[in-house]
Parts: sequence; structure tokens; C-alpha cells
Amino acid sequence: MRGDTRSYAAARKERAADIDRWLTDLVRTAVGTPYGPNGGTTRNDERGALSGVALVAVGSLGRSELAPGSDLDLVLLHDGREDVARVADRIWYPIWDSGTGLDHSVRTVDEAAKVAREDLKAVLGLIQARHVAGDPELTRSAREIVLAEWRADSRRRLGELRDAADKRAEASGELAFLLEPDLKDSRGGIRDVQAMQAVAAAWVASAPGPRVREAYELLLDIRHGLHLVTARGADRLVLQEQDAVAGMLGLLDAEALMRRLAEAARTIGHSFDATWRTVDRLLTGPTPRGRRPLADGVVEHGGEVVLARGVNPRKDPVLVLRAAAAAAEAGLPLAPATVTALASQSPPLPVPWPDEARDALVALLGAGRAAVPVWEELDQAGILVRLLPDWERVRHRPQRNPVHRYTVDRHLIEAAAGAASFTREVSRPDLLLISALLHDIGKGYPGDHSTTGAVVARDIGARMGLPPADVDILETVVRHHLLLPETATRRDLDDPVTISRVAEAVGSREVLELLAALAVADGHATGPAAWNSWKASLVADLVRRVRSALSGTPLRPAPSLSVEQASLARHGGGAVRVNGGAVTVVAPDRAGLLWRAAGVLAAHRMVVRAASAASAGTTAVIEFSVVPEYGSPPDPATLEADLRLVLAGRLDIEQRLARRTRSMRPARVPVAPPRVNLVDDASNTATVIEVRAHDRPGLLWRIGRAFGECGLDVRAARVETLGAEAVDVFYVVDRAGRPLTDEVQRAQVRDQVLAALR
Repeated sequence: MRGDTRSYAAARKERAADIDRWLTDLVRTAVGTPYGPNGGTTRNDERGALSGVALVAVGSLGRSELAPGSDLDLVLLHDGREDVARVADRIWYPIWDSGTGLDHSVRTVDEAAKVAREDLKAVLGLIQARHVAGDPELTRSAREIVLAEWRADSRRRLGELRDAADKRAEASGELAFLLEPDLKDSRGGIRDVQAMQAVAAAWVASAPGPRVREAYELLLDIRHGLHLVTARGADRLVLQEQDAVAGMLGLLDAEALMRRLAEAARTIGHSFDATWRTVDRLLTGPTPRGRRPLADGVVEHGGEVVLARGVNPRKDPVLVLRAAAAAAEAGLPLAPATVTALASQSPPLPVPWPDEARDALVALLGAGRAAVPVWEELDQAGILVRLLPDWERVRHRPQRNPVHRYTVDRHLIEAAAGAASFTREVSRPDLLLISALLHDIGKGYPGDHSTTGAVVARDIGARMGLPPADVDILETVVRHHLLLPETATRRDLDDPVTISRVAEAVGSREVLELLAALAVADGHATGPAAWNSWKASLVADLVRRVRSALSGTPLRPAPSLSVEQASLARHGGGAVRVNGGAVTVVAPDRAGLLWRAAGVLAAHRMVVRAASAASAGTTAVIEFSVVPEYGSPPDPATLEADLRLVLAGRLDIEQRLARRTRSMRPARVPVAPPRVNLVDDASNTATVIEVRAHDRPGLLWRIGRAFGECGLDVRAARVETLGAEAVDVFYVVDRAGRPLTDEVQRAQVRDQVLAALR
């Protein structure tokens, strides 16, 4: 795991030793240790002066893991001596004067034990306390009492420790999958290893093994490098520091750093889960010890999935998948010894796979959410990369995009687990699950991941033993897995070219239903910004239209206006409806309507997450999905009033937006420059312009105003915000209602929009 990264462990230990020597001198000075005529002391003199007081290091100093920006955590133990306050001041004040952060306390042994009984942080520090200076008997006595009580009361205290870990994870997220993780408090982080060490100190489970210790050292190294880069005691690894920290550790770039970090965090998280399964057995009592058959050669025993007696993994290459499927279907973990045996003894699967192996894989994926922890077990044991060698290319690969909540490999198994909900809605549930597992496999290779992924998926499908026709379907689904959501959100579904091109790419209703189910599973597995009710309705509408085109039946035209929109249109001059985050504008169609309405929303601190604009005869309908930029949303009545004013031409919004722009802070991190593309062949009746840019207030207004300055009218639009990135598509025509054909004019439009975005 460590490769060529540079460990700072030696530097941490050396710093701890230097601080120990400094603290020892402070303690000797504080208690007034007598010196001999030559500047020295006798052993008896020193013992006498230091009797009854001990300085104890807890926290990172106690573990000799002190990073450059870490504070000192110290406990001054004493036996009740009257001058302890004076001694304490003579130790603490020099530390404060040096500018070093200090967390300190002064206790008798009994007081320390009492605090440890009541305070989880205190007991975790004291069970790993290290004697620094003074009377070692005091330190030994305190540690022995605290440890004995920790073990005696382990049933209650470990429950308390588990609750604290759960709260940390809920507040800080999962380290392996965060863009800007907290190295200490996130799940799979530094504190989780320390929690496992505390469990081991209670004699309930084994101490973390060598893989976890190696992962832990990497986290400490990363934190060490972060402190050097930031010159302060930071625990959050923010985006702008990641390249510099990678360089400190001898890694190529931030992506390499985050991939190694994800691997370490998942190793820790996996061991953490196993530790708590052991703890749970203690807290809940013994599990019935009978053996219940689950599959050929696989049984349940003691709440875990194990191999049946007499089964030899060396003679059955399918056993590993059969055991994994049985565990997922039963909702039980694979026993650690079973995973070890399968990893070390299972022979390679023959190529192509036998039908039984493929069926077991489909059964595993079809278990849904229960498949995820079992898949993680196989991954941690190195089994997955032997079954699917291409998995190594996406394993722990970060997706440095706020839209994605997981690394590539975890996203794939999450998508497959989500796809299991749709297996009864498609004619080929097996191909749905396999395509969900492989749809982003191309992200491990250069180039467009859909194109490269289709090639890789074809090869994997053949190795799995799929018939040639099924391999063709798998390749098509992986190649076009983004077709439906991208088309639905970026193209005009009323344009016949849109439907005909999708139908041509899909080719069959069977592929269409697979793509429709995969779109939902993929969106949910990506994150909340990637899938919402607005996108779901657009995809469903697109699927309905394409299905009709594939079957050759004419599509029943949708009503030009909904009942609510028709009601609003009867207002005549323009009407607005604000319903929570949904804003509907219905008005006589005219140039500039979209961007003027968007300007009003921006002036009221409303961020446009999605928008669609279309014309129904002489009436324009614009649907916005909005959220407040911060705080509470504006008063709907005020928002409606300003929208009506702008529709009537009685409100100039430009000045308001200019004030907002001047007050905005620049982006915290560098962002990619905007892109403006004119998409050819997407429509026969309009020019399709796709704009990609970093989202900011008034973005849609700026783009629309640029179109107006070019003499263009927006006939239809699809606006989507993915995290901090806007992907906006506009169908524009000139004043005569025609698409743009002159290359000079097309270039001018592109330049004008780019200028508006800078």
C-alpha cells in the first residue's frame, strides 16, 4: 500500500523524544530538584524531589505520533502534595510562552480514575498514557486502575465507544469517499484505529493487524504532510492543499494521493466493522451454534457464513462466488477465516466461466444492498481482481467531482445494488445487473469512458461466458449508459431529431428498458445532485417517446399546456406561480423572456438547479427548479411581483445583478475555463448550443443576454446544475426563426457567450 511514499514516523518519534527531554527538564525545575556541586544530582536526591508527582503524556504525544501542528495533551498526577499548584504553573507557563498548544489537567490517581469512569475521551487517553517524568509509580498505578475498570465495565463502555464512533461518522462522513475529508474523525480515519486499540485494551478483540497499522501510518503521514504544507494543526484535507501534500509524500499528484487515502480508509473501515461484530457478540450474548445449509458447500454458523465440513476450495473454483452469493442472500457476513481460505486456496475460474459462476455472480448482485458489504469483503481479500482483472483499474479510483459521492469501484457496486430493484421490470435482469456493475469500467482507461468501457465490457462479457448476442447488448448498454439522462436534460424532446437519434442508438425495446433502469440506478448511486424528480420525469418522457418510435406507433401528442399552465396563461400579460422550489412562468412568447426571468431569480438569491423552456403556440412556458443561495427563501409574493414587473418591461434587473456580482467572493479554488459548443446535427430547426461553466449567481441571465445581443431567440432550453458545474443547452434561432448556418456568425455567438462568462 505504501509504495514509494515517504513516512514521517521517524520524525514524529524524534519530536516526541525531544519534547520528552524538554518536559523532563521543566518538571525537574518545577519541583526544585537539588543539583550537586558539579551541576549534577544524585539518584536519591532526584527520587526524593520528584516523589509524589508525575507528568503523563496522553493523546498523540502519548502515542509518540505528534504531528508538527499537534497540541500537547498532558496530565500532572500527584499524591496530594500541597505545592502541586505551584509545580503545575512552573510547567504550564513555559509551554504557553513557547507558543505550543496545550491541553492539560492536574489530578490525583483517584481523581484521574473518577474522570475516566465518566468521560470517554479521558479514559481513551489514559489507557494509552505514557510516563514522561517524575514518579513512575504514580503513572503505573493510574494506568492499572483505569485499565482494570475499562475491562471490568467493557459491556457498558464499549457501547459508549460505539455510539461515539457512529456520531463521528454521521457528522464527518466516510473518509474513503469524501472530496475534502477529515483525516481524524471521518469513518475509516485515525480515531477509528484508536477506537479499535481501545477495544483490544478491553481484551474483547485482537489489536489491529499489520494491514491496518500500515494504513494508519499512511494517514498519519498524510496528516503530517498537511501540517507542514499549511503550517498549522489542520485535520481536513481540502482540495487546494492536496497536490502539495501529495508532493510532500513523494506522490505524483492529488489523484494518486486520494486513491491511496481511499484504500487506507477502506482497509481501516473494513477492520473496524469486523471489530464491532466481535464486540456485538459480547454485548448481545452467544449466537446459536448450529449449522444451517445455505448453498452447496456453504453453511451458516454462529451468525456468519462458513464453508461446510470437508469442503476443499482448491477443487471448486466457483465456490467463492457461491459463498458470496449465499452470504448476501442471507444478509450475513462471510467469516474472516472463510474469506482467508477462499482467497488463498481458490483456483482461477476457467475462461469462459461456467454457467454456475455467472449465475452466482448475478445472484450476488441481485441481493441488492446486502451485496455491498460482501463485495467489500471480496475486495479486501484481493479476490475481486482475480475474478475480474480489469477491476484493478477502477479500484479506489477517486472521482474528484462533488456530484459523485463514491470512488469508481464503490459507485459500480452501489449502482448494481440499486439496479436489483428493477430486475422484475426488465426482460433480462441478468444483463441489467452485469451492465450496472460494468457501466463505468472505462474510467480506468484513457479516453471517453463510455467508449473505452464498451470495449472492456465486451471482453469481460465474453470471459464470463455470455452468448455473443448478450455480449452485443452488454456493449451497447455500457456505451450508451448516459444517453437517456443526457438527452432528456440537454435536448428538446419535442424535436423529432432527438427521438430518432436515440431510437437509432438504442436499436431495440430490450436495450431501451435496460438503459432506463440503469439510468435510475446510476443516478441514485452517483449522488443527490445527479438524480431528482425533475430528471426522472424527463427521462420517463423520453423513454415513452422512444418506445413508441421503436414500435412504429405514433406518439400521442402531449397537451400543449398543462391544466395549471393553461390557468396561468389566462392571466394574459404574464403569470407567475411560486411553489416552494418550483417556479413557473407562463407569458406571451417573446425574445429574452428566459434570461430576464432568470435574472430576477438571481437578484433574489435563488440558484437555478434546473430549468426547461418551451413554446406552446404563442405562449412561452418556463419551469425553474430553484434553491436559496443561503438562508431562507425570499418572500414568494415579492418574487412574483418582480417577475411580473420584468415581464411587463418595467424592471431593469441589470443594476441589481451588478451589485451582487461586485459583492461576491472569488472562487476558493481554481476552476476550469468555460466551454461553449455548437452541436451539429442535434436539430433540423434550431442551432443547439451547449454551455459548460462553473455555476455562479446570474449565470443563466448572462448567457441569455449574450444571445439577445447576438440577435438570437431561445426556442427551448434545458438547464442543469451538477454540484458546482452548470450544463446548459439552448435551442436558438435567428430573428427569422432559422438555425445558424454562417460560420462567421456561429463563431461570433461562441465568442460573445464566452465573453459573458468571464
